[in-house]
Amino acid sequence: MAVSYFDEKSGIIPCNTEWGRWWQTVDELHIEVTLSVNTKSKDVKVNVTNSSITCQIFGKTLFSGNLFRKVRADDTLWTLEDNGTLLNIVLTKADSSNKENVWEAIMEDGSFKADPITYIEMMKKMDLEKLQMKYPGMDFSSSKLQKDYDSIPGLNQP
Repeated sequence: MAVSYFDEKSGIIPCNTEWGRWWQTVDELHIEVTLSVNTKSKDVKVNVTNSSITCQIFGKTLFSGNLFRKVRADDTLWTLEDNGTLLNIVLTKADSSNKENVWEAIMEDGSFKADPITYIEMMKKMDLEKLQMKYPGMDFSSSKLQKDYDSIPGLNQP
């Protein structure tokens, strides 16, 4: 799954982790894992169900658990890129018809959760992406929204 024209122009909002980063669009969740040079596909095992994911590199589990929301497991795509130094996993969100589908974390238990500022930026980006989808003839890639994102429930709690 290639990065869309909208993402290409507006950039992505990544959530960094100890093993790489993840980011999302309205329809997809992208997980990028940094690998040692020349990692081969036989060294990688990615298992995805509609509600869980396990990623193993050289037999070592990098992450495993129930996903924050459901995905379409059959649509999962993973590729090795940049001479085997990058594992790119693309999950298709099962609830993409529900346009309020911003994931706060990769896992249901909150593992790899976006910090509040990153989460707000993800929400803004996805709101613009929704506008782009609704009005494809216009370019919203560098737009700014006049919306109060500071009143998100649970955001200002310690």
